[in-house]
Amino acid sequence: MFPGVHPPTYPHRMKTSHRPKAPNADGEDPPGYDPSRPSKSQRKRDMTALQELGAELVELSRERLAQLALPEALFDAVLEAQRIRSHEGRRRQLQYIGKLMRNVEPEPIQAQLALWRGTSRAAANALHRIEHWRDKLLEDDAALTALGREAGALDQERFDALRASIRRAREERASDRPPRHYRQLFQLLRDILEAPGSPA
Repeated sequence: MFPGVHPPTYPHRMKTSHRPKAPNADGEDPPGYDPSRPSKSQRKRDMTALQELGAELVELSRERLAQLALPEALFDAVLEAQRIRSHEGRRRQLQYIGKLMRNVEPEPIQAQLALWRGTSRAAANALHRIEHWRDKLLEDDAALTALGREAGALDQERFDALRASIRRAREERASDRPPRHYRQLFQLLRDILEAPGSPA
């Protein structure tokens, strides 16, 4: 180096990053590195998973939602999403549900959903058949005779029990009372339609 001449400096090479780095090759953690803290990409994946779980809740019936014992704010938000018809409004509501999902433990919800998804197709079809007949009986007086033709001859005891349950279910629905007889009608129909020898 010539006398009086100083070596050039390169400011851009002197910049240092304050971002914590992963452990070095010697296995030592650099200062400020926290291995327990999830990365930004992991946090994004977790948020996406919660939004997807929330979207799955929106597809459930009110009865199944009630079985999940969701926080009131989340339960109401899911019901509101079910009522929204516009694409943009539904998208915003799903984002809101995703934020609310941060305050719940997702594992019990995921476990229950997995159990419901595991229901066999045959069992699901049987459930739909019972629900179909319940709705039909509540709407049409002639449906009771049609049920007798499909399920086989109904004995007088079952016929009377069905007729009484239909009447009471209609009355409680008209007066907005809890659906006790509505559920009882479902049980009666299940006993009849799932009895051995009943047509599938």
